[in-house]
Amino acid sequence: MSDKEKKETLPPGQNYPVPEPKCEEADLGSVEIHNNVYSVIAHEAANSVPGVVELSGTLVDGIAGMIGKRSRDSGIRVAVESERTVNIGLSVVLEYGINIPETCGALQTEVRKSIEEMTSKKVTAVNITVQGIRRPAQEEPEGEE
Repeated sequence: MSDKEKKETLPPGQNYPVPEPKCEEADLGSVEIHNNVYSVIAHEAANSVPGVVELSGTLVDGIAGMIGKRSRDSGIRVAVESERTVNIGLSVVLEYGINIPETCGALQTEVRKSIEEMTSKKVTAVNITVQGIRRPAQEEPEGEE
């Protein structure tokens, strides 16, 4: 492995911002994308997929929610694999009655597409854990109180 490859290869699962490579032509400096940015992009992409009820966080996320600190990265894990690649993990609750593999495939595609378009990073994997299923909330008919 050359010295250049050693510099570009980072430990798997690194969870801190990695500076973007400098533009050789302009030498304007570096751009760092924080993991929370990937989380927000993934969260918004997940919300756009029909059948996804919510992203389900961990016990720590639940405790933080109880004290009023509900974060947008609940249920999302980001692992920066190198300067150019990222791995995303989602824990989701899906709507009862939907086709789970089809919905998860659409979710993986949407998250990958959104992150790659907005950050120019290659998404190596979007791993999904289905934590549960839930019936959609019943809406009250208008005019009844």
